[in-house]
Amino acid sequence: MGLVQYQRYHGASLTAKGQAEALRLVRRHRLIETFLLENLGYAWEEVHEEAERLEHSVSDGFTERLEEFLGYPDRDPHGALIPAADGTLKPDSSRPLKVTETGERVRISRVEHRDAAALSFLGERGLVPGRLLEVREVRTLDGIVTVKDEDGTTQSIGSSLASSIFVQSLSE
Repeated sequence: MGLVQYQRYHGASLTAKGQAEALRLVRRHRLIETFLLENLGYAWEEVHEEAERLEHSVSDGFTERLEEFLGYPDRDPHGALIPAADGTLKPDSSRPLKVTETGERVRISRVEHRDAAALSFLGERGLVPGRLLEVREVRTLDGIVTVKDEDGTTQSIGSSLASSIFVQSLSE
């Protein structure tokens, strides 16, 4: 189908056609996730699995109408960028919470965890895209990051979760 090329001892990689198809599916998936959350009452920890099932069943025309219906969102419920219809993807300068510095003020831009239990845990604690945080401590020994949120609640986040929470500095 011309989507992948293989080089002996170097492995496989997507062709330009393969990359375009991958971005088309990512776009469709993220728009469906947004629809499920905003219009059908799904929780943010449920939308990924349902979108996985639906993304291969809808047409490009449906995807375009869905985008219009949703008001042309640029991010999905987890904060991931939604590719444009032409296959382009805006640059994202966010970085993992784990690599921030003490005293830094940041905004959560996206969460890359797909595990429903982890998303539920983060959601219950308000650690979702758009949330403002002040980094209180970043422990190099065990990777635990302590933050204070905009409500004044202090929370300690383990290394694995701190690696999956992406933030942008408020100075950006």
